[in-house]
Amino acid sequence: MKFTCTSDVLVSRLLFGGVLFAAVTSAFSQVSPTEIANPRAKADEQKYLQRLVSLQQSIGKSDFPFTFRLARYLDAKPGQRAALDSNGIEFVSFQQRVVLKISGFYRVAYDSMQLTRNARATQVMQEAILPILRLVTSQIPQSSDYDGIGFEVLYDARDSRASYDFEGHEVLTAVFSRDEAFALAKARTNAEIQEIVDRSDIYVNAKPFGLELGQRDPHILEAAEQPAPPKAEDDWSSSVSDSLRRAVDTEPTLTPAISRTRPASMPTSADQATLPSDGPLPETDGDQKLLHFTMQNTLSFEKAESSIYKRAAQSFDLFLAPELKGISKKLPTDASYDGLHFSVLNNLGAEKSETIEYICPMDSMRAFVENKITSQDLINKSTVLVNGVRIGLTLQLVE
Repeated sequence: MKFTCTSDVLVSRLLFGGVLFAAVTSAFSQVSPTEIANPRAKADEQKYLQRLVSLQQSIGKSDFPFTFRLARYLDAKPGQRAALDSNGIEFVSFQQRVVLKISGFYRVAYDSMQLTRNARATQVMQEAILPILRLVTSQIPQSSDYDGIGFEVLYDARDSRASYDFEGHEVLTAVFSRDEAFALAKARTNAEIQEIVDRSDIYVNAKPFGLELGQRDPHILEAAEQPAPPKAEDDWSSSVSDSLRRAVDTEPTLTPAISRTRPASMPTSADQATLPSDGPLPETDGDQKLLHFTMQNTLSFEKAESSIYKRAAQSFDLFLAPELKGISKKLPTDASYDGLHFSVLNNLGAEKSETIEYICPMDSMRAFVENKITSQDLINKSTVLVNGVRIGLTLQLVE
């Protein structure tokens, strides 16, 4: 089954900023128990708070085939304060159960022409969910305090025949009972894993999904197998999954994925915030250690009147490049980082946006601010992506 999605209904890729490097540990702050309404979930959040902080740090330090980033609100748009909330671990109520939920973004773009939906979900399960589950079960005890462990992971699916505008998103949701989760963490063969997966609640884009490891297509779920709809008193919402479902299918679904309701204090979709350019968050990308900045572009563009290449060039020349000298002065001199990752958020008008990423080697960035190389030299040594798709960029040709 092929997933396609038009750009008008895409959930924008979220990339996170953080705190000043001198106070980086505060980026691992955990959801406060006071933010949780369900009494059992609140008690668990309080009881295991220090373990959750440690778990968040362990996930942040782990290596995955592609970058995994914790995120509390998968439906937040770039520029919103909600997009900065990387507290993607919390106890929530789901179908009258208290579940430890881990949510985030797996930064991979699968080619939907080469991998089916089942194959994509299988890779996310094996490359992201299972390794994180093993971290969870090594740090959170198998206690009767809670009933299960759940995951919600957003990743990309691209149609290689189309332009970057047709890159869509999918959400894989998996909810395991407490005992099944611990058994799954110890399972090593596909047969063992499949047996437990078959007994668990699996969804793709909010719809029940018969995940079949190692197969092209999922198995067809019988009506009796499908999990019951959630109760109204659950403190979960299907906001991200609703938008994804509208992009894929107009028929309603009874079972939402497990995305927590944003509290009233969080901004609405129209509430934009300028993101700090001097608040880096450490991250790993393969064997590279990076500092990641998220920045709201002060330039404005009209999508119909400019190309992605011109916006990428102007965003670098007129916005990012002038900031680099000041940023370089604030970097720790004794830290061994391979590069800087800048996510520049562009407002394209009519509630449209895009993210341009510049991943710059540290030595080239320093050479640029010291006027030893040109801006084009820096671009040539860097990686530039628009909405997750890499582009080549010659600054003078598109100005």
